[in-house]
Amino acid sequence: MPITPAANLSLLWSELPYLDRFDAAAEAGFGAVEVLFPYDMPAKETQRALLRNGLTLALINAPPPNYTGGQPGFAAIPGGEARFAHDMRRVWRYVDALRPKMVHVMAGEAEGPAAAEAFVANLRHAAAEAPPEVTLMIEPLCPEARPGYFLNDYAQAAELLAAVDAPNVALQFDSFHAQMIHGDAVAVFEEYRPLIRHVQLGDAPGRGAPGSGDVDFDGLFAVLRAGYDGFVSGEYAPGVATEQTLGWVAALGE
Repeated sequence: MPITPAANLSLLWSELPYLDRFDAAAEAGFGAVEVLFPYDMPAKETQRALLRNGLTLALINAPPPNYTGGQPGFAAIPGGEARFAHDMRRVWRYVDALRPKMVHVMAGEAEGPAAAEAFVANLRHAAAEAPPEVTLMIEPLCPEARPGYFLNDYAQAAELLAAVDAPNVALQFDSFHAQMIHGDAVAVFEEYRPLIRHVQLGDAPGRGAPGSGDVDFDGLFAVLRAGYDGFVSGEYAPGVATEQTLGWVAALGE
């Protein structure tokens, strides 16, 4: 498919009630959205919001936190394999109702070889269970935003994907995290392009809208237009009314 702009409804229009954000995204011209953790709302409610606006759900995160204050993701926690498998069953129920194209499997806070083994094992298990139309994603997160997060480097992500060796597990690129981790988001995208199947946009260091920081978005959009097909989702803190920050949608298509 061609490049498709998407809106992350966990961050954009955050002043609105959750279900109203779908209407706002459609009114702004988006045909696709993503929701990080839809599990606090019955799936049918989100499903209705998608359907009434003709929206595609690009991505959700998994597994869901299953207790108050729990980590949003724990796939790399050694010894947590049974809990991971249990909680992913809830994810698959949401996937069945909401039909997201991708599910981002979050690693959680861990380190060392045992964590890598747990992450690979859990990703293989999830890949074997995933519906055929769903791609599982992994994403490096910078220490500034998520201290102690296991997956915090793009080379590490490439090694893990090679170890999992499943066609339905791929790399999620976020310009904010890539810039914070490696200092040049464009170079990161170009190096790991063959592994990338989803793109999220945020500027650095403040995770604001594109154009508010240090990321070379002119360069990034040029390389995206040169061969990337898929969703490009705005995942940033607007700081002002979301509608005032959407210039990146037109710039992406220039």
